[in-house]
Amino acid sequence: MAKWKMGKLGWFLGGVLAGTAGAAILTSEDAKKVYTHCTAAVMRGRDQVMKQVNIVRENCEDIAQDAAVINEERAEKRRAQEIADAAAEAVQEIADDAEEEAQS
Repeated sequence: MAKWKMGKLGWFLGGVLAGTAGAAILTSEDAKKVYTHCTAAVMRGRDQVMKQVNIVRENCEDIAQDAAVINEERAEKRRAQEIADAAAEAVQEIADDAEEEAQS
C-alpha cells in the first residue's frame, strides 16, 4: 500500500513540477517567438491548402461544363436521329399508301 501511495505522490509532484515549469516556459520571450513562428507556419499552410482547393474547384467547374456540353451534343444527335427515323417512317407510309392506291 505504501508503494502505491508513493507512486501517486510521485505522479503528483511530477505534475506540479511540470505545471510550474510549463507556466514559466509559456511566459518566456523564447516561447512567444516559437508560438509566433508556429502560428505563421500554420497560416502559410492554410494559404497553400486554400490555393489548392481553389485550383481543384476551378478544374471541377471546367469538367462539369465540358460534361454538360458532351451531354447536349449527345441529346442533339439523339433528337436528330429520332427526327430522321420519323421522317423515314413517314416516307415509307406514304410510299406504302401510294402503292396500295396503285394496286386498287
